[in-house]
Amino acid sequence: MKKSEKVVFVINTLKDLYPTIPVPLDHKNPYTLLIAVLLSAQSTDVKVNQITPLLFEQADNPWDMVKMSPDQIREIIKPVGLSPMKSKGIHGLSKILIEKYKGKVPNDMEALEEFPAVGHKTASVVLAQAFGVPTFPVDTHIHRLMYRWNLSNGKNVQQTEKDAKRLFPEEVWNDLHLQIIWYGREYSPARGWDLEKDIITKTIGRKSVIKAYDKKKASKSK
Repeated sequence: MKKSEKVVFVINTLKDLYPTIPVPLDHKNPYTLLIAVLLSAQSTDVKVNQITPLLFEQADNPWDMVKMSPDQIREIIKPVGLSPMKSKGIHGLSKILIEKYKGKVPNDMEALEEFPAVGHKTASVVLAQAFGVPTFPVDTHIHRLMYRWNLSNGKNVQQTEKDAKRLFPEEVWNDLHLQIIWYGREYSPARGWDLEKDIITKTIGRKSVIKAYDKKKASKSK
């Protein structure tokens, strides 16, 4: 199968599996999405969705958030990890939003990346999900699957993002990055992976990955 055929196969398979795509992080506007995505760094969406209602009950806008101290924010968000850095980031970006953007989250990659504790991936997710701007945020699932599918060399997430944007048409980026995340969780996880259920990797996967899987499976069955 040619690479172009693999791309079509991935798009069509994911469209069949996920015709409607749930957004992993609960939010009600660009600001609450920005905070939720920031909190999700090195944490799980499940954990973040448990914590954000408690935080947003106190402050779901930048004006209420800056009334709280970073320590008060930290107390609420502690379970998601990295709370010292994240609480300062949330307080700091809320202040900047008020002073520079009249409280509105900017629809601009450069502006978003200037906020404290906001990296390229966070900015990309916000642009895609809050504003519909075509981006391709790469998380651990996408990074793993692009390598398994032999569509990227797995060197780093930056390279994976470049490869994804080069291979897939721009009009599917925003749906596709979410579809791949859900697929990675349900059919192609890092642990407890069953290749028989993983139709995409089974069909177009990197030969060395499939070989390693078969070898591991064979050694377990001895």
